[in-house]
Amino acid sequence: MAYDPRMGYDPDRKLTDGDVHDLKPAGWWGDDGLLFREFTFDSYGAGVDFAVRVAALAEEQGHHPDIHIFYKRVKLNYFTHDAGGVTGADIAGAQAVNDLFDLAAKPEGGAEG
Repeated sequence: MAYDPRMGYDPDRKLTDGDVHDLKPAGWWGDDGLLFREFTFDSYGAGVDFAVRVAALAEEQGHHPDIHIFYKRVKLNYFTHDAGGVTGADIAGAQAVNDLFDLAAKPEGGAEG
């Protein structure tokens, strides 16, 4: 299906569920057009610090996940609004977040995925 501006999104950019399953980075799940992962921390502050680093990364990439901060947990959701689901940009963003998390998850880093 070709892009139709009346629809408000470009369905050709959206990955299939099978593609999302095959391409999603470690620790991420794909369901209902979302790519998501929850990260657990030793403290509320450590989770907030991670969320701030994710926000800075998202600004650099120009592609922003939904960030949900809970006590000692941070949940991220990636999807591309104008495609109506998960795209390659979401996969790349999720991998970049994994890389960021891996840098922070040292023995004294207080984080686990």
